[in-house]
Amino acid sequence: MPEGFIQCSEISPREPFAVARALTGLQNLAFLDSGKDPSGLGRFSYVAADPFGVFRVIDGQAFWNDTPLGETPFEALRILLNRYHIKSQPGLPPFQTGAIGFFSYEAARFIEKIPDMPAPEQNMPDMELGFYDVAFIHDHAENRSMILSSGWPETTEHRRKERAEARINEMLMHLDQPTPPLMCNPPIEQWTHEFSQKGFEAAVSETIERILAGDVFQANLAQRFLTTLHANFSSLSFYATLRDISPAPFGSYLAFGDLAIASNSPERFLTLIDRHIEARPIKGTAPRGDTPEGDAALALALTQSVKDRAENTMIVDLLRNDLSRVAELFSVKVPMLCGLETYASVHHLVSVVEAKLAEPHDAIDLIQAAFPCGSITGAPKIKAMEIIGALERVPRGVYCGSIGWLGFNGNLDLSVAIRTVTFCKGKATFHAGGGITALSNPQDEYQETLVKAERIFSAFRRPGGEGEA
Repeated sequence: MPEGFIQCSEISPREPFAVARALTGLQNLAFLDSGKDPSGLGRFSYVAADPFGVFRVIDGQAFWNDTPLGETPFEALRILLNRYHIKSQPGLPPFQTGAIGFFSYEAARFIEKIPDMPAPEQNMPDMELGFYDVAFIHDHAENRSMILSSGWPETTEHRRKERAEARINEMLMHLDQPTPPLMCNPPIEQWTHEFSQKGFEAAVSETIERILAGDVFQANLAQRFLTTLHANFSSLSFYATLRDISPAPFGSYLAFGDLAIASNSPERFLTLIDRHIEARPIKGTAPRGDTPEGDAALALALTQSVKDRAENTMIVDLLRNDLSRVAELFSVKVPMLCGLETYASVHHLVSVVEAKLAEPHDAIDLIQAAFPCGSITGAPKIKAMEIIGALERVPRGVYCGSIGWLGFNGNLDLSVAIRTVTFCKGKATFHAGGGITALSNPQDEYQETLVKAERIFSAFRRPGGEGEA
């Protein structure tokens, strides 16, 4: 079997969210959603389900299809990806089947020793990725839809080809079935805040003291919000509402057993395509204005903010250092510094850091060099994470980790999991936070968390159901 074997079936254009809805009855539904992309970053949307294998890490122990593995988590993942390696086939999207899932923020403890990092919630995976041999892909730039299959885990040429064809036909069969209606979720208004306003402002003040003492240059602080869900609450209906009112280039919806994740992140952590690396850190946020004039004034003030530009530049320096560990000499560049990007509810300052991955490094080496993204930790990273753990006192889970894909061809694309809601056993949680510097004002930082949280609150307040997508 040629190393680059991929079977491709082009089909009439399908709306990716409708495809995700059609596959909701299958195990480990994964939807990477770039359909409403204001900045042109997400050309492709991906939908996959029914993986041939599931890689999961619980309490530091790696499992493959529930069988414990002897290697450390990242090394175990590397071995599995290498087992199903394929060579990229020209002319196809960058994801040509592979693993889709998430890395929790606490997975950082498998890379570095982090004092005071809270333990993960009970039964919350540190990582979970389905290994998908078949995937639906929509190219938004060309309005083309296709289904790809690599035929794994079959290993002989004949059986891989047979499986690839059968898996494509299976997916087509599901897509031809009537799409189940979205359930109607009742509005949710009541939330528990992990911090009181006074408590969060005190944590900001303590962080500023640590900065002035020279312990860190900045640290990212967040607060957690929790609610109890109504019986039969549909996380998919919630995601339909969220993507409708707050579109973002790195949206995602994962339904992995008892755990579901809905994210509309605007921030790319890392992409690796044919050994070219790109990171797009976000630092600096301002709300949208009520009028065009007011909106323009808020955007201008953000671009001229000394505090926000300093914060962004520090994180760019951190990422340049992280990427230099695995990049070719002199290949790390910053083609955009503190550029303005505008989304449904906020303006952001965004920078771009690029590099070329050096041989013999691979995607796992790249993740370990840069995870978690410095934009949601602070600098220096390890000390900032220590301060975060001591002050926040609760695990972040998927929040500030990463969601995305690692292809069997060695490519990857991962978001920074901000604006991300976790659903598990009748509860929903999410976080909102911001970077603290010596110039921060505690009251303003608290209000910034509420600005960032409002779109998620509003998605829960708005009745979900048919017509929301």
